[in-house]
Amino acid sequence: MTSRSSYLLLAGAALVAAAAGALWFASAPQRLDAALVEDMPTGDAARGEMVFWAAGCASCHAESGATGDDRLVLAGGTRFETPFGTFVAPNISQHSDDGIGAWSAEDLANAMMRGVSPEGRHYYPAFPYASYARMQVEDVADLYAFMQSLPAVEGIAAPGDVGFPFNVRRGIGLWKRLFLDDQPAVALDDASQQVLRGQYLVEAMGHCGECHTPRNALGALDASQWLAGAAPLEVEGRPVPNISPGEDGIGGWSEDEIVALLESGFTPEFDSVGGTMAAVVRNLAELPADDREAIAAYLKAIPAHPNGY
Repeated sequence: MTSRSSYLLLAGAALVAAAAGALWFASAPQRLDAALVEDMPTGDAARGEMVFWAAGCASCHAESGATGDDRLVLAGGTRFETPFGTFVAPNISQHSDDGIGAWSAEDLANAMMRGVSPEGRHYYPAFPYASYARMQVEDVADLYAFMQSLPAVEGIAAPGDVGFPFNVRRGIGLWKRLFLDDQPAVALDDASQQVLRGQYLVEAMGHCGECHTPRNALGALDASQWLAGAAPLEVEGRPVPNISPGEDGIGGWSEDEIVALLESGFTPEFDSVGGTMAAVVRNLAELPADDREAIAAYLKAIPAHPNGY
């Protein structure tokens, strides 16, 4: 091998090593700013209960169809079939070994708002931290206080089934670099306080876009079609409805009719919602009426879109 060939080989190897190092650095889990979590207040459990219902924790982590106090038994186990694999909701009860009973408030905030485990691993975005990233850390502190009052449940949920390359969790760090954003999904000019409250409930805590917005090829929400409906959920076999305020969506609904659905599950046509939306309605019915009214005001204030499916 000539000296020139050796030089080129070494230079190529150095470039590959440099690129690999850059990717490793770029894909590293990023926690919340230390100053932000250091200033986390002591949470209020009563407010935290409202966060619990708004964030839909029971919908994924309690047994499907649970009622009454069973909605607070957060043993996990719900399966989610996606194009990227099958994900299973974990036990998030207060069990110190099988659940999250040993977590700190900071651990919960990093999990919800950055998708990072206490051990420093990426969570898959089947956990809707891409929406929770818009939450206020004070609300996470309140949620933490409420969850500490819930029962500890033994048992670790079954593992998911995710194939290559999606089982390489480090790659999720690159996905986050592209798509994890704590800014609002839509820009609202001169919005009232009511509409802004609705925006927070829908875009952050309620994570409505996770089901009602189409996704791109990498599984991220397409904000240009915000709440325009999406392809069928595997568990239900039908498209997720368009809830933007256009002809294809809920443009013909009044705010009062939206509020009524969020509380009772009945549409203006006297039909009733089913499937996963029935669980969402059960959660939202626990909120103050003002919050359901804020959600309705927001849904009437956002841009209208044709169906996204």
